Amino acid sequence: MAKKPLRSQKSYGKLDRDGFIHRSWIKATGLPDHVFDGRPIIGIANTWSELVTCQVHLRELAEFVKRGVWEAGGVPIEFPAMSLPETQMRPTAMLFRNLLAMEVEESIRANPIDGVVLLGGCDKTTPGLLMGAASVDLPAIFVSSGAMLNGKFQGRDIGSGTDVWRFSEMVRAGEMTLADFLSAEGAMSRSAGVCNTMGTASSMACIVEALGMSLPNNAALPAVDARRKVLAHMTGRRIVEMVNDDIKPSDILTRAAFENAIVMHAATGGSTNAVVHLLAMAGRVGVPLSLEDFDNIGRESPLLVNLMPSGKYLMEDFCYAGGVPAVMNELGSVFRRDAVTVAGLTQGQIADAAKVWNRDVIGTMQEPIGASSGVWVLRGNLCPQGAILKPSAASPELLTHRGRAVVFENIEDYRDRIDDPDLEVDASSILVLKGCGPKGYPGMPEVGNMALPPKLLQQGVRDMVRISDARMSGTAYGTVILHVAPEAEAGGPLALVQNGDEIEFDGPNRSLHLLVDDAELARRREAWEAAREPSRFDRGWYRLYIDTVMQADSGADLDFLVGKSSSEVTRESH
Repeated sequence: MAKKPLRSQKSYGKLDRDGFIHRSWIKATGLPDHVFDGRPIIGIANTWSELVTCQVHLRELAEFVKRGVWEAGGVPIEFPAMSLPETQMRPTAMLFRNLLAMEVEESIRANPIDGVVLLGGCDKTTPGLLMGAASVDLPAIFVSSGAMLNGKFQGRDIGSGTDVWRFSEMVRAGEMTLADFLSAEGAMSRSAGVCNTMGTASSMACIVEALGMSLPNNAALPAVDARRKVLAHMTGRRIVEMVNDDIKPSDILTRAAFENAIVMHAATGGSTNAVVHLLAMAGRVGVPLSLEDFDNIGRESPLLVNLMPSGKYLMEDFCYAGGVPAVMNELGSVFRRDAVTVAGLTQGQIADAAKVWNRDVIGTMQEPIGASSGVWVLRGNLCPQGAILKPSAASPELLTHRGRAVVFENIEDYRDRIDDPDLEVDASSILVLKGCGPKGYPGMPEVGNMALPPKLLQQGVRDMVRISDARMSGTAYGTVILHVAPEAEAGGPLALVQNGDEIEFDGPNRSLHLLVDDAELARRREAWEAAREPSRFDRGWYRLYIDTVMQADSGADLDFLVGKSSSEVTRESH
């Protein structure tokens, strides 16, 4: 059977004025005549940026991808993609995930390339790249940036984010000096790469591998490990083969692939942010996926990986213990072994070749590290479209709780009042934060793991039930109920909660209820509608985002981006 004509030949293969234009201007980059003889043109979407520790080494890594592409008979052409530094961007990197996805989608579609290698790592960068590539559906493969080295401070390992939250609370409680707190900064982040805990970046890297969108061992190899350069080289070789065989994201991203992603998320104690990203990705490829899938499918696996924040080790240790393939091996028949991957192997074949090298880091199904560690999906009159909680990061004694609400109307209200010694709050209270959803902040920031009042920290309190329409860092912990939908800004019941209201949370039964009668809620809603203020944002990306973003239970994608479009472009540029 004849091979499918290469898409790039519609630009570079024509012997007319248009072909002259396309070839002549790209030749100015140093490409000789003979590379336009029908070889696959491979785009390398690179999110390299000096603003992003996670991706600051990707310029070098791209060179190894190029080696592999040339070796396999392709032509590599690198192009930039928006970089989203979780720790630097304000008001939140999540505001720009969909913008990155749009940029990547249109860059792939508009340019004469036949396949694409996606280079990224930071929290929102990974899903943004995948969402964009999936929406065009040309052959695509991912190379994650890898995690930074283990943090080292005062003779022990410390983890990105997780120890930040812990140290911060210790300072607020008077248990750690400010000098020690500040000296931990340089000790925590010792190399290029993403957070070394099972935060969102590492969770998404594991999920990419579980989805089948990268070569084996992509997730766990440290950023500075020479084997990541080898993996990049081999990825460059593989994308040329994928173009020749016409293997596209739609061939890989099946329902079984998403089920594997959920199982891997549970087994690794992954970030709650993965929920909103997987929902958005599934929407791009037309795979039915719901919040309940995360709860139901996630129960199939206990916690197998002993990493912060659900355990004690870090990504470097996970790599040496066997990484994602070893976890797949331990999962056995729970993993959808027939799912295909960009490697040209099934997940079962990859799993069978793996082995666990450290049982303290990766447990067994019979002797796991902990109980089911996915997410609980809550329903009730406070969250009619759902809310989520990560039980492995929560305090067991708070997983069933009833308390009075201490309400903060927005993040400014919270910051103004949380340190007030006269704040009416006790250990049984439930902290409620509004105005931090997709529309409300905007962008749904990682502020859901609210720091506790100092007056309670000084009494020895270390956890409370917290509820918001926000997200939290995948490195964080606590009994934190997140992604409440609809959000307050969209008129969800969260907007109607007042100080002193009783809230009942029953985690095992997956319920979250505001104990206020319907008549009173109706009165409050009428008053809330009357008091609404117009949006502060009236132009640019902020305006487009607020007007079109969907709620958390739908992945917080823009409503007009759900689904995909053809890679076909019929009109010429001149």
